[in-house]
Amino acid sequence: MKKLIRGFGYAFKGLAYAAQTQLNFRIHLGAMLIALALGFYLHISTAEWCWIVACIAAVLITELLNTAIEILVDLVSPEYNAKAGHIKDVSAAAVLITAIFAAIVGAIIFIPKF
Repeated sequence: MKKLIRGFGYAFKGLAYAAQTQLNFRIHLGAMLIALALGFYLHISTAEWCWIVACIAAVLITELLNTAIEILVDLVSPEYNAKAGHIKDVSAAAVLITAIFAAIVGAIIFIPKF
């Protein structure tokens, strides 16, 4: 049981690190709060909530993975390396695609309600 509790502690430590050090993660957290507030204000359906929550999770997870990849690349390749740069670029592109998808889903759900 102690290992389980310790594991949650590490996970929350990772979330705190991302929130403290990554501007984009904080931006995504702000977008999450806006999406949640709009969802409550506009009384979206259960199915719409499922899409919103899935998009929020996907964006935050992708941003966390991007952060982990960037830290790892910096660790194994502290000097400039073109391939290391490509790794970071591709990782950032994954976040971009996820965020675009989430924005499209949000537009599909929220725009008709205005």
